[in-house]
Amino acid sequence: MRDTTRNPAVAGPPALTRRLRDILSLEDLEPAAERHLPHCIFAYVSGGVETNASRHDNRAAFAEYDFHPRVLIDVSMRTTAKSLFDESYSAPFGIAPMGGAGLAAYRADLALASAAAAENVPFILSGSSLVRMEDVAKANPRAWFQAYLPVERDAIGALVDRVTAAGYRHLVVTADVPLGGNRENLVRAGYTSPLRPTPKLAFDALTHPRWLFGNALRTLRHHGMPHYENSAAERGVAVFSNDAIRTLLRDSLSWHDLEWIRERWQGKLIVKGILSPSDADIARQIGCDGVIVSNHGGRQLDGAAAPLRVLPRIAETAQRMAVMLDGGIRRGTDVIKALALGADFVFVGRPFLYAAAIGQEPGVRRAVDLLRSEIHRNLAFLGSRDLTELDGRVMRIAR
Repeated sequence: MRDTTRNPAVAGPPALTRRLRDILSLEDLEPAAERHLPHCIFAYVSGGVETNASRHDNRAAFAEYDFHPRVLIDVSMRTTAKSLFDESYSAPFGIAPMGGAGLAAYRADLALASAAAAENVPFILSGSSLVRMEDVAKANPRAWFQAYLPVERDAIGALVDRVTAAGYRHLVVTADVPLGGNRENLVRAGYTSPLRPTPKLAFDALTHPRWLFGNALRTLRHHGMPHYENSAAERGVAVFSNDAIRTLLRDSLSWHDLEWIRERWQGKLIVKGILSPSDADIARQIGCDGVIVSNHGGRQLDGAAAPLRVLPRIAETAQRMAVMLDGGIRRGTDVIKALALGADFVFVGRPFLYAAAIGQEPGVRRAVDLLRSEIHRNLAFLGSRDLTELDGRVMRIAR
Protein backbone atom coordinates (compact mmCIF):
# COMPACT_ATOMS: atom_id res chain seq x y z
CA MET A 1 0.00 0.00 0.00
CA ARG A 2 1.31 3.48 -0.91
CA ASP A 3 2.55 5.56 2.00
CA THR A 4 0.39 8.70 2.13
CA THR A 5 1.90 10.31 5.21
CA ARG A 6 4.01 12.59 3.00
CA ASN A 7 2.95 14.74 0.13
CA PRO A 8 4.68 13.60 -3.08
CA ALA A 9 4.33 17.07 -4.66
CA VAL A 10 8.05 17.86 -4.36
CA ALA A 11 11.28 15.98 -3.96
CA GLY A 12 12.38 15.17 -0.44
CA PRO A 13 14.36 17.78 1.50
CA PRO A 14 18.15 17.57 1.83
CA ALA A 15 19.83 15.47 4.51
CA LEU A 16 19.30 16.98 7.95
CA THR A 17 21.79 17.80 10.62
CA ARG A 18 21.07 16.53 14.12
CA ARG A 19 20.06 20.06 15.06
CA LEU A 20 17.34 20.06 12.40
CA ARG A 21 16.22 16.51 13.09
CA ASP A 22 15.24 17.67 16.58
CA ILE A 23 12.81 20.17 15.01
CA LEU A 24 9.45 18.37 14.83
CA SER A 25 7.13 21.34 14.32
CA LEU A 26 7.26 25.07 13.62
CA GLU A 27 6.74 25.66 17.34
CA ASP A 28 10.12 24.00 18.03
CA LEU A 29 11.90 26.65 15.98
CA GLU A 30 11.36 29.60 18.32
CA PRO A 31 13.20 28.21 21.38
CA ALA A 32 15.97 26.90 19.13
CA ALA A 33 16.39 30.34 17.57
CA GLU A 34 16.30 32.01 20.99
CA ARG A 35 19.29 29.90 22.05
CA HIS A 36 21.12 30.65 18.80
CA LEU A 37 20.56 34.39 18.47
CA PRO A 38 21.81 37.27 20.62
CA HIS A 39 19.03 38.45 22.89
CA CYS A 40 18.49 41.76 21.12
CA ILE A 41 18.31 40.16 17.66
CA PHE A 42 15.85 37.54 18.88
CA ALA A 43 13.77 40.32 20.44
CA TYR A 44 13.73 42.15 17.11
CA VAL A 45 12.37 39.10 15.30
CA SER A 46 10.00 37.77 17.95
CA GLY A 47 8.58 40.91 19.52
CA GLY A 48 5.47 42.94 18.87
CA VAL A 49 4.67 46.37 20.28
CA GLU A 50 3.73 47.70 23.70
CA THR A 51 1.92 44.87 25.57
CA ASN A 52 2.22 42.35 22.68
CA ALA A 53 -1.57 42.01 22.83
CA SER A 54 -2.06 41.73 19.06
CA ARG A 55 0.84 39.33 18.64
CA HIS A 56 -0.62 36.98 21.27
CA ASP A 57 -4.16 37.38 19.96
CA ASN A 58 -3.12 36.33 16.48
CA ARG A 59 -2.46 32.87 17.91
CA ALA A 60 -5.43 32.85 20.28
CA ALA A 61 -7.92 33.44 17.46
CA PHE A 62 -7.28 30.01 15.98
CA ALA A 63 -8.43 28.32 19.21
CA GLU A 64 -11.90 29.82 18.73
CA TYR A 65 -12.64 27.34 15.94
CA ASP A 66 -12.81 23.57 15.96
CA PHE A 67 -13.13 20.81 13.38
CA HIS A 68 -16.14 18.78 12.33
CA PRO A 69 -14.59 15.95 10.28
CA ARG A 70 -16.29 13.72 7.72
CA VAL A 71 -15.44 10.02 7.79
CA LEU A 72 -15.31 6.99 5.49
CA ILE A 73 -14.25 9.07 2.50
CA ASP A 74 -11.48 7.77 0.23
CA VAL A 75 -8.68 10.30 0.83
CA SER A 76 -5.80 8.14 -0.40
CA MET A 77 -5.16 10.50 -3.33
CA ARG A 78 -5.41 13.74 -1.34
CA THR A 79 -3.19 16.68 -2.23
CA THR A 80 -2.03 19.91 -0.65
CA ALA A 81 -1.45 21.56 -4.04
CA LYS A 82 -2.98 25.02 -4.50
CA SER A 83 -3.04 27.60 -7.27
CA LEU A 84 -2.68 31.33 -6.77
CA PHE A 85 -2.64 33.92 -9.56
CA ASP A 86 -2.58 31.11 -12.14
CA GLU A 87 0.55 29.54 -10.66
CA SER A 88 0.55 26.11 -9.02
CA TYR A 89 2.25 25.54 -5.69
CA SER A 90 2.86 22.45 -3.59
CA ALA A 91 1.07 23.91 -0.56
CA PRO A 92 -1.38 26.72 0.30
CA PHE A 93 1.18 28.77 2.20
CA GLY A 94 4.19 30.92 1.43
CA ILE A 95 6.99 32.81 3.16
CA ALA A 96 6.00 36.30 4.30
CA PRO A 97 8.24 39.35 3.85
CA MET A 98 10.50 40.07 6.82
CA GLY A 99 12.60 43.21 7.02
CA GLY A 100 16.16 43.02 8.28
CA ALA A 101 16.14 39.22 8.01
CA GLY A 102 19.89 39.24 7.43
CA LEU A 103 20.41 40.29 11.03
CA ALA A 104 19.21 36.84 12.11
CA ALA A 105 20.76 34.62 9.44
CA TYR A 106 23.54 34.90 6.91
CA ARG A 107 22.10 36.27 3.64
CA ALA A 108 18.74 35.16 4.99
CA ASP A 109 16.74 36.46 2.04
CA LEU A 110 18.67 34.20 -0.33
CA ALA A 111 18.21 31.21 1.98
CA LEU A 112 14.47 31.86 2.18
CA ALA A 113 14.11 32.48 -1.55
CA SER A 114 16.09 29.40 -2.54
CA ALA A 115 14.19 27.18 -0.12
CA ALA A 116 10.87 28.48 -1.44
CA ALA A 117 11.94 27.74 -5.01
CA ALA A 118 13.07 24.22 -4.10
CA GLU A 119 9.86 23.46 -2.19
CA ASN A 120 7.58 25.21 -4.71
CA VAL A 121 5.95 27.73 -2.39
CA PRO A 122 5.79 31.52 -2.88
CA PHE A 123 8.28 33.84 -1.25
CA ILE A 124 7.85 37.61 -0.73
CA LEU A 125 11.05 39.65 -0.49
CA SER A 126 10.85 42.55 1.95
CA GLY A 127 11.59 46.09 0.85
CA SER A 128 13.67 46.32 4.05
CA SER A 129 15.84 43.36 3.12
CA LEU A 130 19.63 43.37 3.27
CA VAL A 131 20.16 41.53 -0.05
CA ARG A 132 19.67 43.19 -3.43
CA MET A 133 16.37 42.36 -5.10
CA GLU A 134 18.24 41.52 -8.30
CA ASP A 135 20.26 38.82 -6.51
CA VAL A 136 17.13 37.34 -4.97
CA ALA A 137 15.38 37.27 -8.36
CA LYS A 138 18.26 35.20 -9.74
CA ALA A 139 17.91 32.72 -6.88
CA ASN A 140 14.12 32.57 -7.26
CA PRO A 141 12.66 34.04 -10.47
CA ARG A 142 9.12 33.53 -9.11
CA ALA A 143 9.70 35.61 -5.97
CA TRP A 144 7.35 38.50 -5.16
CA PHE A 145 8.50 41.93 -4.00
CA GLN A 146 7.01 43.85 -1.06
CA ALA A 147 7.48 47.61 -1.02
CA TYR A 148 7.50 50.17 1.75
CA LEU A 149 6.69 53.11 -0.46
CA PRO A 150 8.62 56.35 -0.37
CA VAL A 151 6.36 59.38 -0.19
CA GLU A 152 7.43 61.25 -3.35
CA ARG A 153 5.84 60.17 -6.65
CA ASP A 154 9.16 60.33 -8.51
CA ALA A 155 10.75 58.05 -5.92
CA ILE A 156 7.78 55.65 -6.04
CA GLY A 157 7.99 55.49 -9.82
CA ALA A 158 11.75 54.87 -9.78
CA LEU A 159 11.32 52.05 -7.26
CA VAL A 160 8.52 50.44 -9.29
CA ASP A 161 10.67 50.68 -12.42
CA ARG A 162 13.53 48.93 -10.61
CA VAL A 163 11.21 46.14 -9.45
CA THR A 164 10.00 45.71 -13.03
CA ALA A 165 13.52 45.65 -14.44
CA ALA A 166 14.53 43.01 -11.89
CA GLY A 167 11.83 40.71 -13.28
CA TYR A 168 9.28 40.68 -10.46
CA ARG A 169 5.67 40.07 -11.51
CA HIS A 170 3.97 40.49 -8.12
CA LEU A 171 4.17 43.76 -6.20
CA VAL A 172 2.97 43.80 -2.59
CA VAL A 173 2.39 47.27 -1.15
CA THR A 174 2.39 47.35 2.64
CA ALA A 175 -0.24 49.87 3.73
CA ASP A 176 -0.26 49.61 7.54
CA VAL A 177 3.04 51.32 8.36
CA PRO A 178 2.54 55.11 8.26
CA LEU A 179 5.35 55.31 10.83
CA GLY A 180 7.33 53.01 13.10
CA GLY A 181 5.56 51.15 15.89
CA ASN A 182 6.21 51.66 19.61
CA ARG A 183 8.52 48.68 20.08
CA GLU A 184 9.60 49.38 23.63
CA ASN A 185 10.49 45.71 24.04
CA LEU A 186 13.42 46.32 21.70
CA VAL A 187 14.73 49.16 23.85
CA ARG A 188 14.61 46.91 26.90
CA ALA A 189 16.43 44.17 24.98
CA GLY A 190 19.21 46.52 23.87
CA TYR A 191 18.15 46.77 20.22
CA THR A 192 18.03 50.22 18.69
CA SER A 193 17.01 51.56 15.30
CA PRO A 194 19.40 52.45 13.85
CA LEU A 195 21.36 49.56 15.32
CA ARG A 196 24.20 50.79 17.51
CA PRO A 197 27.38 48.95 18.51
CA THR A 198 27.35 49.00 22.31
CA PRO A 199 29.12 47.03 25.05
CA LYS A 200 25.85 45.19 25.69
CA LEU A 201 25.53 44.23 22.02
CA ALA A 202 29.19 43.15 21.92
CA PHE A 203 28.74 40.93 24.98
CA ASP A 204 25.53 39.53 23.51
CA ALA A 205 27.38 38.64 20.30
CA LEU A 206 30.37 37.09 22.07
CA THR A 207 28.10 34.81 24.08
CA HIS A 208 26.50 33.54 20.85
CA PRO A 209 29.53 32.48 18.79
CA ARG A 210 27.59 30.54 16.16
CA TRP A 211 25.72 33.70 15.22
CA LEU A 212 28.80 35.92 15.58
CA PHE A 213 31.05 33.88 13.30
CA GLY A 214 28.39 32.31 11.10
CA ASN A 215 26.51 35.51 10.35
CA ALA A 216 27.82 38.85 11.64
CA LEU A 217 31.55 38.50 10.92
CA ARG A 218 30.92 36.41 7.82
CA THR A 219 28.67 39.14 6.41
CA LEU A 220 31.20 41.89 7.16
CA ARG A 221 34.02 39.88 5.60
CA HIS A 222 32.26 39.01 2.35
CA HIS A 223 29.78 41.87 1.86
CA GLY A 224 30.81 44.74 4.09
CA MET A 225 28.43 46.74 6.24
CA PRO A 226 24.79 45.62 5.72
CA HIS A 227 22.54 48.11 3.97
CA TYR A 228 18.83 48.29 3.33
CA GLU A 229 19.25 47.40 -0.31
CA ASN A 230 15.73 47.72 -1.72
CA SER A 231 13.93 50.61 -0.07
CA ALA A 232 14.35 52.83 -3.14
CA ALA A 233 15.67 52.81 -6.70
CA GLU A 234 19.18 53.24 -5.31
CA ARG A 235 20.93 51.42 -2.51
CA GLY A 236 19.51 52.36 0.88
CA VAL A 237 21.23 53.38 4.08
CA ALA A 238 23.41 51.21 6.31
CA VAL A 239 21.77 49.52 9.27
CA PHE A 240 23.91 51.66 11.62
CA SER A 241 23.04 54.94 9.87
CA ASN A 242 21.08 57.72 11.55
CA ASP A 243 19.11 58.06 8.32
CA ALA A 244 17.56 54.60 8.78
CA ILE A 245 14.82 55.94 11.04
CA ARG A 246 13.78 58.58 8.50
CA THR A 247 12.64 55.94 6.02
CA LEU A 248 9.87 54.89 8.45
CA LEU A 249 7.78 58.05 8.00
CA ARG A 250 5.07 57.48 5.36
CA ASP A 251 2.07 59.18 6.93
CA SER A 252 1.23 61.22 3.83
CA LEU A 253 0.59 58.21 1.56
CA SER A 254 -2.99 57.59 0.43
CA TRP A 255 -5.17 55.47 -1.85
CA HIS A 256 -4.44 58.00 -4.60
CA ASP A 257 -0.84 56.82 -4.58
CA LEU A 258 -1.99 53.23 -4.97
CA GLU A 259 -4.21 54.25 -7.90
CA TRP A 260 -1.18 55.87 -9.50
CA ILE A 261 0.84 52.68 -9.01
CA ARG A 262 -1.97 50.59 -10.48
CA GLU A 263 -1.73 52.63 -13.69
CA ARG A 264 2.04 52.19 -13.83
CA TRP A 265 2.51 48.58 -12.65
CA GLN A 266 1.63 45.90 -15.20
CA GLY A 267 1.92 42.86 -12.92
CA LYS A 268 -0.16 41.60 -10.03
CA LEU A 269 -0.79 44.27 -7.38
CA ILE A 270 -1.49 43.18 -3.80
CA VAL A 271 -2.18 45.37 -0.75
CA LYS A 272 -0.88 44.09 2.60
CA GLY A 273 -2.18 45.19 5.99
CA ILE A 274 -5.94 45.09 5.38
CA LEU A 275 -8.20 44.61 8.42
CA SER A 276 -11.32 46.45 7.23
CA PRO A 277 -13.86 45.24 4.64
CA SER A 278 -14.20 48.86 3.55
CA ASP A 279 -10.51 49.02 2.68
CA ALA A 280 -10.76 45.71 0.84
CA ASP A 281 -13.60 47.20 -1.19
CA ILE A 282 -11.50 50.25 -2.09
CA ALA A 283 -8.63 48.00 -3.16
CA ARG A 284 -11.01 46.03 -5.37
CA GLN A 285 -12.38 49.18 -6.98
CA ILE A 286 -8.88 50.46 -7.69
CA GLY A 287 -8.15 47.24 -9.54
CA CYS A 288 -5.88 45.44 -7.10
CA ASP A 289 -5.48 41.72 -7.70
CA GLY A 290 -5.38 40.72 -4.05
CA VAL A 291 -5.18 41.73 -0.40
CA ILE A 292 -3.28 40.30 2.53
CA VAL A 293 -5.30 40.40 5.73
CA SER A 294 -2.67 41.26 8.33
CA ASN A 295 -1.88 43.31 11.42
CA HIS A 296 1.85 43.16 10.65
CA GLY A 297 2.42 40.31 13.07
CA GLY A 298 1.33 42.53 15.97
CA ARG A 299 4.27 44.87 15.31
CA GLN A 300 2.41 48.13 14.61
CA LEU A 301 -0.87 48.93 16.45
CA ASP A 302 -1.25 47.01 19.70
CA GLY A 303 -4.86 45.90 19.99
CA ALA A 304 -5.38 45.67 16.23
CA ALA A 305 -7.80 42.87 15.35
CA ALA A 306 -6.46 39.38 14.78
CA PRO A 307 -6.57 38.75 11.01
CA LEU A 308 -8.47 35.48 11.38
CA ARG A 309 -11.39 37.25 13.11
CA VAL A 310 -11.94 39.75 10.30
CA LEU A 311 -11.14 37.35 7.47
CA PRO A 312 -14.69 36.09 6.71
CA ARG A 313 -16.13 39.59 6.19
CA ILE A 314 -13.19 40.66 4.05
CA ALA A 315 -13.50 37.50 1.96
CA GLU A 316 -17.16 38.36 1.30
CA THR A 317 -16.20 41.86 0.18
CA ALA A 318 -13.26 40.83 -1.99
CA GLN A 319 -15.34 39.14 -4.71
CA ARG A 320 -12.81 38.19 -7.42
CA MET A 321 -9.73 39.47 -5.61
CA ALA A 322 -7.42 36.92 -4.04
CA VAL A 323 -7.59 37.02 -0.25
CA MET A 324 -4.49 36.04 1.70
CA LEU A 325 -3.74 36.10 5.42
CA ASP A 326 -0.74 36.20 7.72
CA GLY A 327 -0.33 36.30 11.47
CA GLY A 328 -0.09 33.59 14.12
CA ILE A 329 0.10 30.51 11.90
CA ARG A 330 2.16 27.74 13.48
CA ARG A 331 0.34 24.51 12.57
CA GLY A 332 -1.21 22.84 9.57
CA THR A 333 -4.54 23.07 11.38
CA ASP A 334 -4.13 26.86 11.46
CA VAL A 335 -3.66 26.93 7.69
CA ILE A 336 -6.76 24.79 7.14
CA LYS A 337 -8.88 26.98 9.42
CA ALA A 338 -7.84 30.11 7.52
CA LEU A 339 -8.67 28.50 4.18
CA ALA A 340 -12.04 27.31 5.44
CA LEU A 341 -12.89 30.83 6.64
CA GLY A 342 -12.23 32.43 3.26
CA ALA A 343 -8.50 32.73 2.61
CA ASP A 344 -7.16 31.63 -0.75
CA PHE A 345 -3.64 31.39 0.64
CA VAL A 346 -1.69 32.16 3.81
CA PHE A 347 1.78 33.45 4.56
CA VAL A 348 4.03 32.58 7.50
CA GLY A 349 6.85 34.79 8.77
CA ARG A 350 8.78 34.34 12.00
CA PRO A 351 9.05 30.51 12.01
CA PHE A 352 10.75 30.48 8.62
CA LEU A 353 13.25 33.12 9.71
CA TYR A 354 13.97 31.11 12.86
CA ALA A 355 14.58 28.14 10.58
CA ALA A 356 17.00 30.14 8.45
CA ALA A 357 18.83 31.31 11.58
CA ILE A 358 19.52 27.81 12.86
CA GLY A 359 19.81 25.93 9.58
CA GLN A 360 20.03 28.23 6.53
CA GLU A 361 18.26 26.90 3.42
CA PRO A 362 17.99 23.28 4.71
CA GLY A 363 16.37 24.63 7.86
CA VAL A 364 13.76 26.54 5.89
CA ARG A 365 13.08 23.52 3.70
CA ARG A 366 12.64 21.42 6.85
CA ALA A 367 10.09 23.94 8.16
CA VAL A 368 8.18 24.01 4.86
CA ASP A 369 8.09 20.22 4.75
CA LEU A 370 6.83 19.95 8.33
CA LEU A 371 3.97 22.40 7.78
CA ARG A 372 2.99 20.88 4.44
CA SER A 373 3.06 17.37 5.93
CA GLU A 374 0.76 18.45 8.76
CA ILE A 375 -1.76 19.79 6.23
CA HIS A 376 -1.51 16.58 4.19
CA ARG A 377 -2.15 14.44 7.28
CA ASN A 378 -4.97 16.63 8.58
CA LEU A 379 -6.83 16.52 5.27
CA ALA A 380 -7.13 12.77 5.79
CA PHE A 381 -8.56 13.21 9.29
CA LEU A 382 -11.03 15.78 7.96
CA GLY A 383 -12.19 13.53 5.14
CA SER A 384 -11.00 16.04 2.53
CA ARG A 385 -9.38 15.06 -0.74
CA ASP A 386 -8.05 18.52 -1.44
CA LEU A 387 -8.20 22.07 -0.13
CA THR A 388 -11.54 22.81 -1.78
CA GLU A 389 -13.33 20.22 0.37
CA LEU A 390 -13.45 22.14 3.64
CA ASP A 391 -17.10 23.23 3.73
CA GLY A 392 -18.71 22.50 7.10
CA ARG A 393 -15.50 21.17 8.57
CA VAL A 394 -14.49 24.29 10.54
CA MET A 395 -16.90 26.07 12.87
CA ARG A 396 -16.67 28.67 15.62
CA ILE A 397 -16.84 27.15 19.07
CA ALA A 398 -20.17 27.92 20.76
CA ARG A 399 -19.75 30.12 23.84
